[in-house]
Amino acid sequence: MNPIAVEIIKTIKTNIRNVIVGKEKTTNLLLTALIAEGHVLLEDVPGTGKTLLAKSLAKSMSLAFQRIQFTPDLLPSDVTGLNYFDQKKSEFVLQKGPVFTQILLADEINRATPRTQSSLLESMEERQVTIDGETYVLEPPFFVIATQNPVETEGTYPLPEAQLDRFLMQVSMGYPTKEEELEILDRFGKENPLDTLKPVCTLKDLTVLKQEAQHTYVHPILKSYLVDLIFATRQDSQILNGVSPRGSLALYRALRAYALLQGRDFVVPEDIKELAVPVLAHRLTTARSFTRSSSNRETIERLLSTVPLPTEDWGKRL
Repeated sequence: MNPIAVEIIKTIKTNIRNVIVGKEKTTNLLLTALIAEGHVLLEDVPGTGKTLLAKSLAKSMSLAFQRIQFTPDLLPSDVTGLNYFDQKKSEFVLQKGPVFTQILLADEINRATPRTQSSLLESMEERQVTIDGETYVLEPPFFVIATQNPVETEGTYPLPEAQLDRFLMQVSMGYPTKEEELEILDRFGKENPLDTLKPVCTLKDLTVLKQEAQHTYVHPILKSYLVDLIFATRQDSQILNGVSPRGSLALYRALRAYALLQGRDFVVPEDIKELAVPVLAHRLTTARSFTRSSSNRETIERLLSTVPLPTEDWGKRL
C-alpha cells in the first residue's frame, strides 16, 4: 500500500480527533464517502455534533464549506443561485448560491419542500448545476452532508426515493458514552477547538487517496457475494423494492475506499458487513414503512446472516 496515502489518512483522522470526541466509526464512514465520491445523510437528534464534524472535515482538508438551513419557505434559487439584472452593467449577472462550494452541509434537509429538495439532485449526481439553461461545473470534490431529525416529523417532507438513492450512505452519530461526554465538557468548556483547527492536507492529497482506492483489490468471490446480497434484497418477500444497480456500484466503491482507510489494499468480508447497512438500508422500500429506518436495518442484517460467504485468501490476486 502507498505509504503516502497511509500518512495522509493518519494525519486527517488525528486532526479531526482534536475537535471530535469519539465517533471514530462515523468519521471513517464520512471519509469513506468522500473518497468514494458519494454523499452522506446524517440522521440524528440535534446536538450530537453533526455540523461540528462536517466543519472539522472541511477545515482539516482545506476545502470550501457552505451551510444551508433548509426551511419550508426556502426556494430552489436560494440553493442554486439565480441571474439578476445589474442596472449599472446593463446585463444579467449570476449570483451563485451556496451549492457553489466543495463541502455543502444541507441542514435539516427534510424541512424544505420536495421542489427545493430536488434542486440538489443534479448537483449531487452530476457535480453540476443548471441555471436558466446555462450549466456550471461545481468545484471538486463537491461533497454533500445532509442532516435530518428522525424524531421530530411535524412540518417535514420525507425525502423521496430518488433523493435518498443519491446518498452513498445514511449514518447515525449516536450519543457519546459517559467518558466521552466528560471529555467534551473539558474540551469545550473554555473554547471551541474548531476555532484553532489547522488544515493538514489539500485537494491534491484527496486525489491521491481516490486514485489509491481505485486500485484496492476486490476478490471475484467477494464481488459475487456482493451481487448475491443485492439480489437477495430484490427477492425477499418483505421488500417491495430492492437495491438498484446504482446501489451495488455504491457499495463496491465504498468497500474499496473503506479498505484503504483500514490500511489494506484489498477488501475483506468484514468490510461488507460493516458497510452493508449504511450503504443499502436507506435504498429499500419495505411494507413496514412507518418504522422505515429500523426495519430496513434489520432486513439488511438478516440478509447478511443468511447469504452464504465462502472462505478464501481475500488478498490473493487471481
